[in-house]
This record gives sequence, C-alpha cells and structure tokens, in this order.
Amino acid sequence: QVTLVESGGGLVQDGASLRLSCAAVGRSFSDYTMGWFRQAPGKEREYVGHIDWSGGITYYADSVKGRFTMSRDNAKNTVNLQMNSLKPEDTAVYYCAAAARGYGRSFYYNEGTYASWGPGTRVIVSS
Repeated sequence: QVTLVESGGGLVQDGASLRLSCAAVGRSFSDYTMGWFRQAPGKEREYVGHIDWSGGITYYADSVKGRFTMSRDNAKNTVNLQMNSLKPEDTAVYYCAAAARGYGRSFYYNEGTYASWGPGTRVIVSS
C-alpha cells in the first residue's frame, strides 16, 4: 500500500481555479491507478475521476468533465487535480485514493476498489 496526503484546498470564489495535489509515499507509484473522490456536507462521497498508471488515460464524472483535469508525475510520486470554473456545488472535502492498476474503467468508479486513501483536503467555493 501507499500513504497519500492531499494538499491545495482552500476558499475560492465562484468561477475561480484551484489545483489539488496528492503526494504518495510507499511502493512503486506506477503500480496504481489513482482516483479522486469528494464528499460534500451532508452527502455521500462521490467519484470525481481517475487516471491510469501512465497518466495517459483519464476519466471524469459528468459533473466535472470539461472543468477538471487530472495529471500525474510518476517520477515525483504525485497526482494533481486542476479544477477550473469552480462552482459552489464543488464545495467538498476532496480525497485522492490508490487502487491496483489493470482493471476495467468502471471498476474504478467504485470507492470500494481503492485500498489507500488520503485524509482529504477541503475546498470551499463561495457564491
């Protein structure tokens, strides 16, 4: 397993941008597909997107498609989530998570797939 820590959260205004990062410590980072999830106040945690081990393939939830972009740097053991055109409904605690690579796309939509999780970073978008 890997240990994950997110950073970059904060308070921003509607329409602003924010970049979240997730640093991993542990065994080979490229062994993992990395996912981002979020949990808004009073709601269940939901899938945001995931990126394959190489960084070449990404998938996003419809709610963030076209606004959020994931990237990773396996040499630095980091994965990033660039969030543009933020909306108040994006307010949530954002979590990065790691899962074994090599499964089908839909496998990674499910939070139960992920064995390692960061503590989360809070994003608040004010209107």
